[in-house]
Amino acid sequence: MNIRITPGLLSGKTKAIPSKSQAHRMLICAAFAQAPTRLVCSQTNRDIQATAQCLTALGADIHRTDDGYEIHPAQAIPAQATLPCRDSGSTLRFLLPVVGALGVDATFMLEGRLAQRPLSPLWEEMERMGCCLSRPTPDTIRCQGKLKPGVYQVDGGISSQFITGLLFAAALIPGVSRIQITGQLQSRPYVDMTRQAMARFGCPTDHFQVTGGRPFHTPGTVEIEGDWSNAAFFLAAQALGNPVTVENLAVDSPQGDRAVAQILPQLENHCEIDAGDIPDLVPILAVAAAARHGAVFRHIRRLRLKESDRVATVCATLNALGARAESDEDSLTVFPAPLTGGTVDSANDHRIAMSAAIAATVCTGPVTILGAECVEKSDPQFWAEYRRLGGTYEQYLW
Repeated sequence: MNIRITPGLLSGKTKAIPSKSQAHRMLICAAFAQAPTRLVCSQTNRDIQATAQCLTALGADIHRTDDGYEIHPAQAIPAQATLPCRDSGSTLRFLLPVVGALGVDATFMLEGRLAQRPLSPLWEEMERMGCCLSRPTPDTIRCQGKLKPGVYQVDGGISSQFITGLLFAAALIPGVSRIQITGQLQSRPYVDMTRQAMARFGCPTDHFQVTGGRPFHTPGTVEIEGDWSNAAFFLAAQALGNPVTVENLAVDSPQGDRAVAQILPQLENHCEIDAGDIPDLVPILAVAAAARHGAVFRHIRRLRLKESDRVATVCATLNALGARAESDEDSLTVFPAPLTGGTVDSANDHRIAMSAAIAATVCTGPVTILGAECVEKSDPQFWAEYRRLGGTYEQYLW
């Protein structure tokens, strides 16, 4: 699906969607808890559904309700399972160590760019600790064997998702395990979110040490808070002059992307931004920077490993819309320029499509977004909400 947007301001109130990052984590804890959990999560998306389907394949009973999910934990772990990850990196990287901890002979089904995204050094560490991993086909991964307790070492500079997956695994391996992080930990707030989720289910992770053996207790009901990552698009729209108000955001949230509230005002002047802990914010912040006074984003190397090569796609998006951006190995420079409109290839990346939609509100000419349906990965209602707030667009199927 392609969309052609006529420039114009958005206005009104919008409610932040439930946090995708938090929902993944709470679903996993609930699936291996000791009693059922009610998860209040008013809206779902493709990634959350992938995690729920994979947990169902591992024995959990998960039902969608009017306002979220009812999760009955797995009682009998299957000997074999097929896990449909779709294109969700969180689903794969969180659950690969989990199936290793459970000793399930599991085949992960991968879609889109997921098969190309890195799994090293998690792969090697899991094999060192008892599992056998293989790629039967380019789009599948098989995990056999069972992880043992002990000290797990992982480089913190590749993906915080590896650490999250190992923390969940440590909670399910009988005995005491510790996660030892080498190098500089990137995206620390995401690891902190995992630890808070586990603590909510009665599983402390002090000094990254976990006493395992299925220690999750149920808190009964868990409400998923508003998603700062997705709210960033409408917050950026507000910063660009759109009279939009975003509700349902917790200022004390463990989500690292709440930093967008402090960063957007900095764009009133040319500035440098350390993107090491906020990689998902870079596409929309780059749009805001182009429309304001420009910016330099540091520590952006890991953006090349997302749903698209986001360094390349951010540059292509801004260049297509009349601005200018260029990059080197670990930095992205955005130059200020009037945004004139043009055609943006989303590269099947939800954050690129949504960033282009917000850019359109301040462009002088129409913006066409190719592959606009990719927003379903995180926010299936994005286009409906965009229109409700006054956005004008036409859909094309060519």
